[in-house]
Amino acid sequence: MKILDGKKLAEKILHNIKRKIARKHLKLTLAIIIVGENRISQIFIRQKEKACNLVGIRFQLFSLSSKMSIKLVVKEIAKITHNPNYSGIIVQLPLPKKFPQQEILNLIPPEKDIDVLSEVSLGKFYAKTLLISPPTVEGISRLLATYKIPIKGKNIVLIGAGDLVGLPLALWFLGGKATVSVAHKFTKDIASLTKKADVVVSGVGKPNLVKGTMVKKGVVVIDAGTSQVKGKVTGDIDFETVAKKASFITPVPGGVGPMTVACLLENLVKLNSK
Repeated sequence: MKILDGKKLAEKILHNIKRKIARKHLKLTLAIIIVGENRISQIFIRQKEKACNLVGIRFQLFSLSSKMSIKLVVKEIAKITHNPNYSGIIVQLPLPKKFPQQEILNLIPPEKDIDVLSEVSLGKFYAKTLLISPPTVEGISRLLATYKIPIKGKNIVLIGAGDLVGLPLALWFLGGKATVSVAHKFTKDIASLTKKADVVVSGVGKPNLVKGTMVKKGVVVIDAGTSQVKGKVTGDIDFETVAKKASFITPVPGGVGPMTVACLLENLVKLNSK
């Protein structure tokens, strides 16, 4: 079993970003908008701020109360997105349930949408005409390429059909000539899919959802889930039991997370280097 070391690879990407920013004399500012309070979101935001400080990107956080009206939140976000001082904008997900997620994400103009979550950006990504890729997709694809893990002709099982991980990854794997199955909350028997999978990717945020009994020997396992248990960050994969069978596995923390952050900042540089 080999560890897919996202932390190490992300450090290389961030080093290259820092050099590019210095070489091109780029003055970039990342604005992050969070609505309400979510502990996992706070962890992600701190990671992004740390990475920005490392490479020389200014960082601005806007915290909006979940008690605000939908109309007021939309007005505030629209104001931020139109501010020319911000080179890239992220609305941190998940949003509290009362807020219309896609409508809010659509407020981000494509030239600042480094998370690739507005309808315009997603449409271009699906049409393969977008300059950048969703950060988690790019991060996972770079990990697989770095460790020379082929996907052509492989059986891939994605657990979770969300906009950040499952849906864009399904398209990317299909483009790589893999056979893709997507499990979600209505899938009755996830284990029947994962037992046949050459690659399992989980991104639902349910601790220890995938256990060793659910995978075959030699499987490649990518954990894109994040939760907190007793103050400790954990993934969807029961690392101890799954690692005994896996040929490659990502740790949590230190796997997909750092890669997503690094590729996010890479997107910011790409969109501002035309």
